[in-house]
Amino acid sequence: MNNYQFEDMRRYTRSLLIAGIISIAFNLRAAITSVGPLANVIGKDLGLESWSVGLLTSLPLVAFAVMSPIAPKLGNRYSNEVVLIAGMVMLMAGVAVRSLPFSLFLFSGTVLIGLGIAVSNVLLPGVIKERFPYRVPLMTSVYSIAMNLVASLASGLSIPLAANAGLGWKWSLAVWGLPALFAIVIWVYFVKRRQAANDVPVKYIAASDTRMWRSRLAWEVAAFFGLQAFLYYVVIAWLPVILQDYGVSSQTAGWMLSYAQFIGLPAALLPVVAGKLKSQSFLTAGISLVACAGMFGLLVGDSFVTMVISVTLIGLSMGGLFPLALAYLGMRTQGAQRAAELSGMAQAVGYFVSAAGPPVIGFLNDMTGGWQLPLAIVLILSMIMTVFGYGAGRNRTIEDEFTDMAAKKDKAS
Repeated sequence: MNNYQFEDMRRYTRSLLIAGIISIAFNLRAAITSVGPLANVIGKDLGLESWSVGLLTSLPLVAFAVMSPIAPKLGNRYSNEVVLIAGMVMLMAGVAVRSLPFSLFLFSGTVLIGLGIAVSNVLLPGVIKERFPYRVPLMTSVYSIAMNLVASLASGLSIPLAANAGLGWKWSLAVWGLPALFAIVIWVYFVKRRQAANDVPVKYIAASDTRMWRSRLAWEVAAFFGLQAFLYYVVIAWLPVILQDYGVSSQTAGWMLSYAQFIGLPAALLPVVAGKLKSQSFLTAGISLVACAGMFGLLVGDSFVTMVISVTLIGLSMGGLFPLALAYLGMRTQGAQRAAELSGMAQAVGYFVSAAGPPVIGFLNDMTGGWQLPLAIVLILSMIMTVFGYGAGRNRTIEDEFTDMAAKKDKAS
């Protein structure tokens, strides 16, 4: 093979890798965001309380937290591509099981979905750091936009598919296994293509110490990741129900959730802006304050205009917060190994925090019979998120802290 042919194959492989990343991104939220608009229907059909319906959103987050430290080890042993394919197969199986009309299958399928998504959540930031080391903010924005676009469609189409198309809630949820099939096809082809080109697969080296867990910056990134995820999944699980309780129809409430995600798509480009800044602290804190303003509006006003303004602010902030949190997994480290390690830690801690959101907020609603206390708590946590977001945006890397740790240890000895 001459040099021209080799370079042409390399360009082809890179283009296919980008397509593969986008195809995985299609699956990172849709299977979860499709549930919120149907929460009342599912609850009534199966006789579930609000807190147990909230588990349909929080169980995947528990699975995220459990799988996050394990995923890099699986990627190292079997190759990231093979593990990503396995994750998509598990996601498809979970979607199929969840659509069966029994509570046991509903919740067990939801767990499978979470485990399948968790693999990609952890491995993709490291893959991007390895394959696009100088384009981390841009590639993070690309797959964040793809992820949010399909997630918003899933929220908006849930009720129309269930009611207008006559599919019912079961088949309406089952539809979102199709993007996983699309991803599997691309990644199987990609693996075979790389094998034919003798391209070395990306592998991560397992962490050999516990310094990551003693890093202040790592904990700031993890706390910021967890609190923005808490906000996001509470909104995904309960915003349609809150709006319906304020007098909005179920179909309009579903499209309002879709609108919240769609309006945030431009904000997914914030990592590109962040990459040009020396420090991202004020940018992150500013976006967090927009989230606070949106939650405050939802708390104090129930007119339709106030709801639209609040949902707009919440959507804009959610659209920017998650891509920034993802970008920090690469920007706060100097290599793919550390990016994967920080990703595993931040997502394990973060998703344990966020998993409590939907059921706790649902429980508080059951106990108080309203949304004032639940929304007030979400507002307070959004304010705390602002503080951690400021810290996570500092112009510093994990390796800088490791160097400081080593210097202090040498000085002490």
